[in-house]
Amino acid sequence: MMRRAVVHVSVGFLLCAGLVNTGMFADVDVELSSEHYAERRVDGLPAFLAMPCNCVVNVGYVCVGLYWLLWRGDDGESERARYMRHVFALMAVFYGPVQWTRLAMLRRAPAVLDQWLTLPIFAWVPVWIDFIERRTEWRASHAAALELGSVLSYGLAMAHRRGFDTALAGHVLFAVYKGVGVQRTHGDVRTRRHLVLAVLSCAGFVLLKLLDHHLAQYRLFQRLTGHFWSKVCDVLQFHFSFCFLTRLTSRARAKTEPQQQ
Repeated sequence: MMRRAVVHVSVGFLLCAGLVNTGMFADVDVELSSEHYAERRVDGLPAFLAMPCNCVVNVGYVCVGLYWLLWRGDDGESERARYMRHVFALMAVFYGPVQWTRLAMLRRAPAVLDQWLTLPIFAWVPVWIDFIERRTEWRASHAAALELGSVLSYGLAMAHRRGFDTALAGHVLFAVYKGVGVQRTHGDVRTRRHLVLAVLSCAGFVLLKLLDHHLAQYRLFQRLTGHFWSKVCDVLQFHFSFCFLTRLTSRARAKTEPQQQ
């Protein structure tokens, strides 16, 4: 299943990476200046470390992704459940270098790719939840349709200056809605805690990023800026989402196995 997940994520990533270099996204509104970030550039450092804190924090995505990619916590995990986990983990592993490249290059292609990949990453949460809820009735076509719709929704960014924000808000709200719904049917105290922490991390990710420059007037946020802490929250959002979804998958399996016997 890991090989299949690697192929699927790699193909999607390479397709998006190829398209962002064609010029078709020339009118998409993205920030291409270091002044967009509150962290000051350090003269003398190479471009990939010019904003050291904002750059290095992206290693967190890779670490979380590798941890859950190699996780061996559920002995009864099915092949399909393992595929769900592997795809989400690989998304995190791929996303970290994209973020870092955007900061290092400050060019349109990596900036657009950074935005675009955010959408199918968020969409994978409802895909995984759909698998938990349907179990034996789940089909790969369900996941493909939702992910394709998510990828195509980036077209809103081409249509309006705030199109990406609208698409992202829709993805976040849908993921939270699905998370609350599956918590009611399959959750317990632990999954509720993980869900709350994931939602709080998501809120921190959004708010700290928006308040990056405003917070920089305070000493506490002048080196480790709001953008840096928003990335920390984003990494935590990944982690708590994994905690939530893997435990729910295990609980749903435990409910269905006695019925099948």
